[in-house]
Amino acid sequence: MKTIKVSLNSIDRVKKFVNDINRFDSDFDLVSGRYVIDAKSIMGIFSLDLSKPIDLNIHAEGDKLATIIKSLEQYTV
Repeated sequence: MKTIKVSLNSIDRVKKFVNDINRFDSDFDLVSGRYVIDAKSIMGIFSLDLSKPIDLNIHAEGDKLATIIKSLEQYTV
């Protein structure tokens, strides 16, 4: 598992983020305070405070993890 900080501070960014991570068959969790939600759930994401960066837990390893991180660079803080 790898954790990165992401910024999802607009509706369009959230939509694009969900579309981007749904291309992968790995599991993703967004952690904000005591809340942990499935990062592939657009409704779940909108239940979080999006005004500040959020931790994204990526459950993948090796080359797969490297590919995922590269494709999410535009969201990282």
